[in-house]
Amino acid sequence: MAGDYILNEDTAYEDSRQAAPRRLEKFLRAFIILAFIILGGKMIWLMGVTPFRPLSRIEIAGYTGVPREQIIFTAGITSVSSYFSVDVQSMERALMNIPAIQSARVIRHFPDRLHIILEGRRAVAAAFATVNGRTVPVFFDSQGVIFQVGNDERGGFIPPQLPVVSGLVIENPVPGMRLPVMFGAVFRQLEIIGASSPELLAALSEIRINPQPFDGFDLILYPVHRRVRVRITELNEETLRYTLLMVDVMAAREGGRVDIDFRSSIASYTIPYPEGGIR
Repeated sequence: MAGDYILNEDTAYEDSRQAAPRRLEKFLRAFIILAFIILGGKMIWLMGVTPFRPLSRIEIAGYTGVPREQIIFTAGITSVSSYFSVDVQSMERALMNIPAIQSARVIRHFPDRLHIILEGRRAVAAAFATVNGRTVPVFFDSQGVIFQVGNDERGGFIPPQLPVVSGLVIENPVPGMRLPVMFGAVFRQLEIIGASSPELLAALSEIRINPQPFDGFDLILYPVHRRVRVRITELNEETLRYTLLMVDVMAAREGGRVDIDFRSSIASYTIPYPEGGIR
């Protein structure tokens, strides 16, 4: 009987040792199943539900000259817009219809975020126009697009000092109006010179576009603090640099106002003209 008791005790101990791994195995199996259920539920929510819910975040970067509310309204974003419902290309086209916007890029971030990157138009020059009986400045970019009429407290990308272009006939200016294409080369050169050698443009108080009787135009430059005007046929950095050098020489040589003409490719010459001469 004693031997039988000892044998039964060993058997029970051996059974308990085998039962422990089985309980651990069942626990791990249940934990893994539960984890898969939770993960599957999250994946279903993330992949199948969230992208159809309203956007949780809209980020706007870059140009800040347009109010956020106007950007969202123009892009067509509403309280029910979702990742799958927004049309990125249509939004970009709509945003580029804002006169102050040069380019727009819209990026969707899965599952419910939107990123809008804006680039504003950069003013290369200013001109003056009459609006409701008042003379106001208008600002345009290298493409000749007027994107601002009058002063703007926001400032945007308008540099503190811009060359003033006169001789343009601007009637009833509104943002989005485009200046004549024939002046495009001048506007593009203003952008190039302003980026590479802004001090050259700062040396000018005015650039006058002077139409010719039959076709085309030439330019009349008025340097700052000089009693000199310069006529040229085209504007570029090399010509402007040489022109300003000659202005310094002629201003030191002549006591009165002088007219320097660089329209000829063969020679340049100066013509004194009386006070009050025609500009």
